[in-house]
Order: sequence, then C-alpha cells, then structure tokens
Amino acid sequence: MASYNKVLLMGNLTRDPEVKYTPKGTALANLGLAVNRVYTTESGEQKEEVTFIDIEVWGRQAETAGQYLSKGRPVFVEGRLKLDSWEDKESGQKRNKLKVVAERVQFLGAPRGGAEFKDEPPASAGAAPSRPASRSPRPAAPPARDAAESDATPPSEDDNIPF
Repeated sequence: MASYNKVLLMGNLTRDPEVKYTPKGTALANLGLAVNRVYTTESGEQKEEVTFIDIEVWGRQAETAGQYLSKGRPVFVEGRLKLDSWEDKESGQKRNKLKVVAERVQFLGAPRGGAEFKDEPPASAGAAPSRPASRSPRPAAPPARDAAESDATPPSEDDNIPF
C-alpha cells in the first residue's frame, strides 16, 4: 500500500523557539504555530477558527530558527506528521500527541503589528534563502529545419519507437 506524509503550513509563531541539544550535540527547536481559517456562516456572520500546532525542527535549521525567529513571526513550514505516544505518570493512561517534524522552515515577513525582528539576519547568514531577482533565460530552442531538409532525411529506426 502506498503512503504519503507531507504537510504544508503557513501561520504565526505562538511563542519564541525553544532550542535544546541532544547528548550528541544535535540542535532541536520546538515551535508553536497558529494557523487561522476565516469563514462565513450561513447567516452571513464571519468567524475565525484557530488551530495550534507543535513543530519540531532539527539540526542547523533549529539553530537558525532559535536565532532569528520570535513570537508573532510568520513562517512557512514544510514537513511530515509524527505521532508521539507515552504513558502519563500521574494517571497511568496512554497519551498521544500529533506534531509536525519540519523538513524546511521559511521565514516570511514581519510579525503582525510591524514590530521589528529581534536580530536582523545578515545577507550571508542563509537563514532565509533569497532568490535571484530574475530567472536565467531558458535555453534557446533548436533551429527549425526547413521543409526541404526534413523531406530529404529519411526517418531513423528510433522514430518508430512507440514511446
């Protein structure tokens, strides 16, 4: 059976990133993300629904997130769903929590309210990959053959391949 686990989210951070390190020195950042949905009810009333999602970021991206992100900052997260299961120490009940393990975190504009970032990343930091101002031109198309040349050349055996 085929399966596919991919999540794309865009929202605002609900808290400053919490960066920790594993015993082997790998960085782990925990982020809280709020994703809003605005909809209109049948009566015409506009409502807003907010979903809070826990995000786990590993490695260099975790360090960069901890350095440059703060509460309220909008981000785009690409990752996968992960289910954590454990037994509650107090009640002994089995507990579950669904979270997103980020494969990529892209920093977006300023947080709501226009507040500045706690540290402005330098252009060479690589925290938010920048794209070139213009795309490189497409390769030129092969020159068109004139009708006399195309009639004079017999088709090769490769032209008879059905795919």
